[in-house]
Amino acid sequence: MKLIKLDAIDSTNDFLKALSSQEELDNFTVVTAENQTKGKGQMGAKWQSESGKNLIMSVLVKDFVFDHEQVFNLSIIISLSVIDALKTLNIPDLSIKWPNDIMSYTKKIGGILIENTLKSDGRIVSVAGLGLNVNQTNFDELPNASSLAVICKTQFDKNALPLLIIEKIQEKIQSWEKNSADLWDEYFNSLFRKGVPMPFKNLQHQNFMGIIQGVSPVGKIQILLEDDSVSEFDIKEVQMLY
Repeated sequence: MKLIKLDAIDSTNDFLKALSSQEELDNFTVVTAENQTKGKGQMGAKWQSESGKNLIMSVLVKDFVFDHEQVFNLSIIISLSVIDALKTLNIPDLSIKWPNDIMSYTKKIGGILIENTLKSDGRIVSVAGLGLNVNQTNFDELPNASSLAVICKTQFDKNALPLLIIEKIQEKIQSWEKNSADLWDEYFNSLFRKGVPMPFKNLQHQNFMGIIQGVSPVGKIQILLEDDSVSEFDIKEVQMLY
């Protein structure tokens, strides 16, 4: 695993995408940064992180996604890998808030953003960015967020996390090639608030009650509605209220 450590950068995802367009990088090349000035989350949201306290990393993944119908498979791989890595640190009550936010209890401790680039030869190269709150303790402006340090009341060695996470990603990819169905089941069983009635908000800002039933092959969430129908929603089409 090639590791590139940066002090400050606008976005580790953007840096790694630009680098991979200029040269042929090894699979699972990792970029980390102490500070990220333009961190990105889902739907263009900003990822805020206190400098030097958290894990900010991006990893290059090649030869896994071969068409756009398979893009969500990598989301499953990355989110489950982070969960497995955190389990080794005894982080309690871990779950995945669809599609790939990392939760402990009801607090968000990590976010994942995967960006895919179509190469001129037809290959799809993916960059998976992870922001994980490790040793930050002040979340006054982010009431739904927390960190490993707050939850476990101890400090963690964030520099040991990239290798651990990459090992889990490689293990999951090998497992996927043998039996992807098991990892789909593992992902669904790890979903935050699955199978329980909870409120959602749609694009029209209307609140409604529903129960998470599953996730489609392309990553749309499947929600059982009050009229007993099941509707699918993309990431931009529904917001979970909790």
